[in-house]
Amino acid sequence: MQPRPFASSNAQLRARPKGASLATKKGEIRTVDVGPTPPRNREGSKRLLQRNEQWIPGGVVSINRLCDPNIAFSRGAGSRVWDIDGNEYIDYQAGFAAFFLGHNDPDVNAAVERVMREQRTLMGAGPTELEGELAELLCRHVPTLEKVQLTNTGSEATFLALRIARAATGRDHVIIIQGGYNGWHNDVAANVLSSLTDVGSRVSPGEYPFDALSAGIPEVQKSQVHIVNFNDLDSIVYVLKRYRVAGVILEPILQNIGVVKPQAGYLQGLRQLADEHGFLLIFDEVKTGFRHGLSGYQGLCGVTPDLSTFGKALANGYPIGVIGGKSIFMDYFVHPEKAKRVLIAGTYNAHPIPTSAAIATIQKLASPRHRVYQHLDKLGQQLEAGLKRILEPLGRPFVLSRQGSAFCLYFMDHEPRDYHDLASHHDFDLDRRYRRELIERGIYHFPLPIKQGSISFAHTERDIAETLDRTGEAFRAAVAQQASHRS
Repeated sequence: MQPRPFASSNAQLRARPKGASLATKKGEIRTVDVGPTPPRNREGSKRLLQRNEQWIPGGVVSINRLCDPNIAFSRGAGSRVWDIDGNEYIDYQAGFAAFFLGHNDPDVNAAVERVMREQRTLMGAGPTELEGELAELLCRHVPTLEKVQLTNTGSEATFLALRIARAATGRDHVIIIQGGYNGWHNDVAANVLSSLTDVGSRVSPGEYPFDALSAGIPEVQKSQVHIVNFNDLDSIVYVLKRYRVAGVILEPILQNIGVVKPQAGYLQGLRQLADEHGFLLIFDEVKTGFRHGLSGYQGLCGVTPDLSTFGKALANGYPIGVIGGKSIFMDYFVHPEKAKRVLIAGTYNAHPIPTSAAIATIQKLASPRHRVYQHLDKLGQQLEAGLKRILEPLGRPFVLSRQGSAFCLYFMDHEPRDYHDLASHHDFDLDRRYRRELIERGIYHFPLPIKQGSISFAHTERDIAETLDRTGEAFRAAVAQQASHRS
């Protein structure tokens, strides 16, 4: 069990609302009178955003970070983060799931410090020992990877995967998944959280219109991208009959709209269709890879993609991306025919700092001494059991979808099959209010409905118990607010 770097403040425990539930050591829930929750001071966060807006459009360098409430975080350690006003939170946002080991993991940071002491530098010429060491580790632990290339972001990796697919097949069209997120570039910047009103009804059993996440995407490029539902092989076949498809790219579990799991036979069916129709099957494991196992989710489901992309948990918060897969496709980066060669370039690719962080992360995940995945699954089970125990008596429909350390609480009566199912049945308003109430009680989830929660290796059983302590009251407050708003 990992020790928590910082103990929870006594002020936080005293600040639980009157009538809040409290988890006992045996997991039982009892009610205690601990007084009202005082409002959290966020004046510093407000002033910082206003200052930044003078020089940065929107005040943040990634527009996804604009959210309500606006909180400027100043530091993190283990499972906890603090904002610039001094408020403490148990963190389940984890940098959009990047901090798999926890904030500022000492072993990863030590590897980075060692590289800096050794004065390893970026030359931009010739091979490096670190890139070779990381590539070998990746190919050793992910059996479907025969060769890899390193990038700085997951978006770069998915961009290159589609470029290879087009080069290898000589085709232009690609298929992406409604509700999936594969990066910011033109081919994939569409339909993550599109409302059903915006995209309208699909042509059954066909595709959705391209609901762009960004202006500036050429219409001709939109016409080459086809968006279909997750868990729907008929829609894939519908598109294959009408277009020359180079590749299908998808998260094997949709983890940008919570945790939407593949149904039995779906991923296997995609593999079969790829073999029959000659397109490349691409697994975007930027979020799922290494969080669910050393071999990625593909190691759990037993399906071999042609190409895979990784990022996030791979370097525990340091910026890195990976594209890898079968040599026959990866070797397009060095194809002897210039017309078929795929360009990969990046001055900062395999920078020594994130590369050393990734090596240290993989080594820790593989260590039998740490038992990372066993610890995380135990905490996931504890959280799942506790949430069910607290919420079931309250009479509102809910379901917790969980894969290991990744989870999402949906306010509907069944696990969603796809985004259309989710958009039709989930109570988005209650979800938003619930997240806000948790944040006011020191439990940080990203304050946007259906965003994944992430447990890190640094979380402890006490963290989960404290989270459950505050959950019942947060949920009841959210329900009361919703009722008051509707009356």
